[in-house]
Amino acid sequence: MKLKLFLAGLFFLVFAATSYAQTATPGVKNRQEKQQKRIRHGMNTGEITAVERTVIAEQQQDVRQAKRRAKADGQVTKGERARIHQEQNEASRSIYRKKHNGRDRN
Repeated sequence: MKLKLFLAGLFFLVFAATSYAQTATPGVKNRQEKQQKRIRHGMNTGEITAVERTVIAEQQQDVRQAKRRAKADGQVTKGERARIHQEQNEASRSIYRKKHNGRDRN
């Protein structure tokens, strides 16, 4: 009886770990957090205007939607991961440009 319970628990742990590993995107999450921090800093210092913030927010929403779509089927493929990183690259460049374009809200 104990052996059956142990094997059932072991099976559950292995299944849960493999399903999590297929949809986990810790690199994407960390990068999103860093980009949000850059955006907040730009807003606090006045480097990013409210209009620019709206454009950046739309790009961040696009990245979140791409991440949701990739995870929807339970597995994030290399192609999906590459697409998410490409969108993050575009958003990052946009943040940089907006912070360094010489416009400020003052």
